[in-house]
Amino acid sequence: MKNSIIILMAVVALTAISCGGGGSTAGKQKQVMLSAAGATFPQPFYNLAFKKYNEAGGPLINYGGIGSGGGIKSLRDQVVAFAATDAYLSDAELAEMPGEVVHIPTCIGAVVIAYNLPGVTELKLTPELLEGIFLGTIKMWNDPKILSVNPGLIVPDMEITVVYRSDGSGTTYIFSDYMSKVSPVWNEQLGTGKALNWPAGIGAKGNPGVAGTISQSEGSIGYIGFEYAFAQKIPMAKVMNSAGFYIEPTLDSFTAAAAAEMPADTRIMITNSPNPAAYPITSFTWIIMYKELAYGKHSSEAAKAAVETVKWLTGDEAQAIATSVHYAALPQNASLQAATLLKGITYEGTPVLK
Repeated sequence: MKNSIIILMAVVALTAISCGGGGSTAGKQKQVMLSAAGATFPQPFYNLAFKKYNEAGGPLINYGGIGSGGGIKSLRDQVVAFAATDAYLSDAELAEMPGEVVHIPTCIGAVVIAYNLPGVTELKLTPELLEGIFLGTIKMWNDPKILSVNPGLIVPDMEITVVYRSDGSGTTYIFSDYMSKVSPVWNEQLGTGKALNWPAGIGAKGNPGVAGTISQSEGSIGYIGFEYAFAQKIPMAKVMNSAGFYIEPTLDSFTAAAAAEMPADTRIMITNSPNPAAYPITSFTWIIMYKELAYGKHSSEAAKAAVETVKWLTGDEAQAIATSVHYAALPQNASLQAATLLKGITYEGTPVLK
């Protein structure tokens, strides 16, 4: 975390130099640099999208994947142009920010239940099994409760090792939001949050850390962003949804979960969707930024670059990039609401987008 803060401070310093006019050479166009930080859940999408946008003439964006909690803190401290989070800010969190914050949805992703079990490539899990495994009451892979849901499954007599996020995480928020909806016991003992008091297991930092731990540890199970499991070829469980169907995590099942009315501020959780075709642990992820961008050393050029970047991120070209790295594209209602919110962002009271 200390290293991430140092990196962010260096990026902010570079941004001030490049956007303030102190480092340009006569006759050359100034390179706008932006700093951003937050969720690792959508980071594969953001890294590729920001790279392509820069190659097409957009700003150079330095994105630090430090977790949703770290991103929110960076925005609160006003050291980034925008932040990324998989957990929208609560009313209480919004009240703590030094300015009004807007939430811009950028894509749809899912938290999958990834596991490392020798010889097992297909696994079905119910909400009750997830409750027992992650709360530590189901301790062995050959527990009768697991075998009853997976008839014919041959599993070793092996202890279950739960792997969870050790940092403040939007991925944890999505998973715990789902679990709190389907399990009264979970809701009472752990609840919903970006960091939880886990009763069992081992912690790892970021989606890459959890994915790496699972891939290297036989008998382990954890929750990670779909793209991380897909990229590392880690098996993913089918999860029973609210309609009683065991759903495989796919772009189609993520899109089905997003068939919901979008509120004006876009703050909505779509876990445990009533849609029979929906994968139940699906969520939007957001870019968050101040509605008024004249703060700190941010120039009008940096403000314009930030808003135009996020606008592009919600458009067709970037959404095609999202699907190429296994995130579902925004539905039309989310894209329209994102456009409306972006039009309301100002610099010194004047709308940034004309």
